[in-house]
Amino acid sequence: MNSLSGRFLILTTVFVMLAEILIFVPSIARFREDFLLNRLERAQIASLALLADDMLAEDLEAELLANAGVYNVVLRRDEVRQLMLSSPIPDQIVKTYDLRDAGPWVLIRDAMIRFFTVENEVIRVIGEPVKGAGSLIEVTIDSAPLRMAMTDYGLRILGLSFVISIITASLLFLAVRVVLVRPIKGVVGYMQRYASAPEDARGIISPNSKVTELREAEEALQTLQTDLTQALKQRERLAQLGGAVAKVSHDLRNILTSAQLFTDRIEASDDPLVRRMAPKLVNSITRAVSLCESTLAFGRAEEPAPTLTMVRLREIAADVASSEQLAVADACVEILNNVPEDLVVRADPEQMFRVVLNLVRNARQALVASGKAGRVTISGSDCEDSWCIEISDTGPGLPPKAQENLFTPFQGGVRKGGSGLGLAISQELVRGHGGDLVLKETGPEGTTFEIRLPRGDGTI
Repeated sequence: MNSLSGRFLILTTVFVMLAEILIFVPSIARFREDFLLNRLERAQIASLALLADDMLAEDLEAELLANAGVYNVVLRRDEVRQLMLSSPIPDQIVKTYDLRDAGPWVLIRDAMIRFFTVENEVIRVIGEPVKGAGSLIEVTIDSAPLRMAMTDYGLRILGLSFVISIITASLLFLAVRVVLVRPIKGVVGYMQRYASAPEDARGIISPNSKVTELREAEEALQTLQTDLTQALKQRERLAQLGGAVAKVSHDLRNILTSAQLFTDRIEASDDPLVRRMAPKLVNSITRAVSLCESTLAFGRAEEPAPTLTMVRLREIAADVASSEQLAVADACVEILNNVPEDLVVRADPEQMFRVVLNLVRNARQALVASGKAGRVTISGSDCEDSWCIEISDTGPGLPPKAQENLFTPFQGGVRKGGSGLGLAISQELVRGHGGDLVLKETGPEGTTFEIRLPRGDGTI
């Protein structure tokens, strides 16, 4: 009975029985009242024989009382109380019931008391004679026949109630199975089928229930399955792309490592220009190798934790500006380093270089794409409880679609053909420092990103 329909069957049976019990109580009270009124009426009919003949034989009087089921009959007529029929009373009268002005609660109370009183008692019953035969009629009877009749009537009522409850519960059981259980099992079946093969579009439910609540559940499940299927497909594509990037990064790391060996010979050149540019080339190749190794670690979900040291932010900004200035030699874009000389922050130098480089490069590419002259400014300052690093530009601003998914991989790209990984990776690296990367402002006058690095070391 752990099924929904089984529990409905049990609950329906219980509730119908409770309803029948609530009906049983006033019914048994009404039966008792009718029983006593019937005794009064039969006693009145028996007393008519005395009115026809003032003298009755003892045998005839005893037979009339036995047929009426009473011990004696008292009739009040013309304000005169007259004992019409009488016989010996076996015991003392215990209780008197007046049916003339008894309310429903009094009748129910007296009926329940009598129903649960097992001992036989002699009771007096008072009522009004039928057809105006007097102002009052009074009889004395045993309570045992009354209780026996009430018990028999109650058993028949309970038996009928049980049959009605079984029939009602069975009909509801069938109705629940057809209207609720079968559609619910259908929804469960779709869920199980979808769980076994999420890529199979046939496992997505098609809402068809006519019950409002079930249809809402089916529609919600359909939406969930559709969104989950798309998410799983995107996850699969990302996994495949991640595998490809890992392979490319692995091979590229080997190539860059070989290139790093050649730079050692270049440093020995006598050409002043070569000797001046060689260190920058070495630094660039070293960072590229480090980036490939980090990419491989990221593909294995093993992005190394930042190695936090106190570094001069202006030196990192200078390296970024130098690298990007080479790329804009023929373009009208200026890279400005406005970081104070004495500003020292707690950060991983390589990771912070990557973050600032991504932001500056994005700004520079946006300016170049706009075809207008502009500048990118790197600045830093001491804030109240953190170090604030700002990368601002005078570019055209970010479009609304890019702002909605700014830090979402493969969705936050600003440039046409961009992957949107730069900002997502940058935010992840900054959060690894305990800080945050936010878009401070954007518009026709330009865009500003802010990096916030906490001053504290995270200890309490």
